[in-house]
Amino acid sequence: MTDPLQNAKKVVLEYYDALDAASGTDIALVLHKYTRDDYLWRGVHPFHEGSGADAVADAFWKPFRGSFAPVQRRPDVFIAGYNDADGGDTIWVCQMGHLMGLFDEAWLGIPPTGRIAHLRYAEFHRVDANRIAETALFVDVISVMRQAGHYPLPPQAGASFIHPGPRTHDGLLFDEQDRAEGALTMDLVNRMIADLGQANLTAAASGDNRVNPDLLASSWHDDMLWMGPEGIGATYTIARYQQQHQYPFRFNLTDKRFHGHVARLAEGNYAAFFGWANLTNRATGGLMGLPSSNAAEMRVVDVYRRDGDKLAENWVFIDILHWLSMQGLDVLQRMRQLLGEEEF
Repeated sequence: MTDPLQNAKKVVLEYYDALDAASGTDIALVLHKYTRDDYLWRGVHPFHEGSGADAVADAFWKPFRGSFAPVQRRPDVFIAGYNDADGGDTIWVCQMGHLMGLFDEAWLGIPPTGRIAHLRYAEFHRVDANRIAETALFVDVISVMRQAGHYPLPPQAGASFIHPGPRTHDGLLFDEQDRAEGALTMDLVNRMIADLGQANLTAAASGDNRVNPDLLASSWHDDMLWMGPEGIGATYTIARYQQQHQYPFRFNLTDKRFHGHVARLAEGNYAAFFGWANLTNRATGGLMGLPSSNAAEMRVVDVYRRDGDKLAENWVFIDILHWLSMQGLDVLQRMRQLLGEEEF
């Protein structure tokens, strides 16, 4: 009997092969073939949620494929697992990497470059009865704006570059994996989350938002690599991670409320999760060089690589455009207005 996780991977890989080969109206036909009639799709701002194959094809895939062509899918991580967020009742597949193409037509109002552009992505699929029932697609739109010369935010603390895949080059888990290894990875991620939760409680009681680096060192290697979204950037080592991301995040956001995850899975040495939204917070001023604001949602993806008994690499996606839009700033609209494509 086919392993359920392997079967889910097979469904998603066949879907990708068909989708990547399709164009025009055939894109919707592919979605109809591989998704359920009640298909739920989640995407970052300005796409948000969609239902049904035709709506998803029209909202995202046809415009994107019309702007970037030909497109190469260049995955770095591919895993499947039982959902730790619902007690293992559902099966999810996650793929992360870059979609690369020639940026020849405007996309979301971003002017084309006529050059290669990379769109960072992390995509989650819930597979049920050999069909894709739900998808969450996180893409880094701001990274495309930077590549096109229209970066919309103040200078970021971390580095901006094409994020590499796993240092070990072993993130594409096409074959069946030892379930015990996945359980170790999931346990480590959950312990790390619990440690940070305890740090939050301690900070709330003491008023001190600093975190002892020894707490991080209990679950992270000293030479950890944290690769965040445009607007924040990538950092390397525990010390620089605290300086360039953790402390700006902790000191400049308040009223944090955590909402949990839609999917959280692990296979082999890799794990991934996303929330819709993971948390709500309010900026007090300073994060990404921006002023204080009202409360806003953060939709977040984390993908992890475990090395031995600690985490070594972390790829992070945050729907920053949505977070900003809830504060009254739509940077895509502002860009179109500045380019004269929309009236003020």
